[in-house]
Amino acid sequence: MADSIKPKRGVAVGAGYFSHFHFDAWNRIPEAELVAICDVDREKANGAAREYEIANAYDDVETMLRTEKPDFIDIITRPDSHLDLVRIAAEAGVDVICQKPLSPTLDEAAELVNVASAAGIRLMVHENFRFQPWYRKMRDLMQRGAMGETLHSLSVRTRMGDGWQADAYQARQPYFATMPQLLVFETGVHFIDTFRFLAGEIDGVFASLRRLNPNIAGEDTGMIVFEFEGGARGLWDASRYHESEAKDPRYTFGECLLETDGGSIRLASDGQITTQKLGHPVQSHPYEHHRRGFAGDCVYFTQKHFIDSLCNESPFETSGEEYLKTLRVQAAIYESAETGLPVRGLASGDGHANH
Repeated sequence: MADSIKPKRGVAVGAGYFSHFHFDAWNRIPEAELVAICDVDREKANGAAREYEIANAYDDVETMLRTEKPDFIDIITRPDSHLDLVRIAAEAGVDVICQKPLSPTLDEAAELVNVASAAGIRLMVHENFRFQPWYRKMRDLMQRGAMGETLHSLSVRTRMGDGWQADAYQARQPYFATMPQLLVFETGVHFIDTFRFLAGEIDGVFASLRRLNPNIAGEDTGMIVFEFEGGARGLWDASRYHESEAKDPRYTFGECLLETDGGSIRLASDGQITTQKLGHPVQSHPYEHHRRGFAGDCVYFTQKHFIDSLCNESPFETSGEEYLKTLRVQAAIYESAETGLPVRGLASGDGHANH
């Protein structure tokens, strides 16, 4: 970026556990300058501002926006606060990057997107899994035709192992234990979006979800089958209850297998990618990925995409309108789990359970 162009001035609201990945990333993006942090707990905001050398701290969002007059706001709060915060940003004419889950319900998420659109502000959802370096590499290999032309199947096996204890989630994100929907709402939505990134639009789903830990409210285990518009099939086999053999199950959040007409592409839990053409031995594909920040530094790459898109006036990969497609699939998964039936017709927007 040319020295004559000033960095985009940003502010953030929310200073909880995950916000620290955001603050670290903003400090490494020269095209952005985070000038203030807000939290209803002023001491949290003050502490984060000191740790990351942010100039100002607030406990009121509207005061922060009036005072700082930023270019954008980073919303890092609980889902039930997002609509009100986007309304405040819209009234101030400030662009938004907002953490997921976007809203408690699909209808509220659609309203949030409409509020931003009507105000003429730009909205990007901080959906960071598709920005993990291994998925960017795997998509690049497919787009270059390295393993054939047609995707047959896509599967991910996720074992978090952080949800079997009686006090599950209390140390890091205690509200997880009381969420009526957990596995798909909080974790699965990442993979819905990533599956769309890798394989295109999802037309049908069939889901079986369970709650294994009796001390929590929502589901923690499930198997979901995806039918892609292009003809491929997908599977997400996931549990937050059971453990992985990986030293760090939160690095890649699972192992991934892509199978094509020409062979396969595999992702291991340590980030290693291998390919195997049909009838040929396995080959390793070295690429750059680092154990910094969260899950391959994907928070940094997500926020860098946001800033680059603002500077270049180019589209966001995870704009509000695009992300509603992911959330419609999420809603269909819960519908399928409840009815015991597949839900199809999602790509055309008229999905329904097949009785």
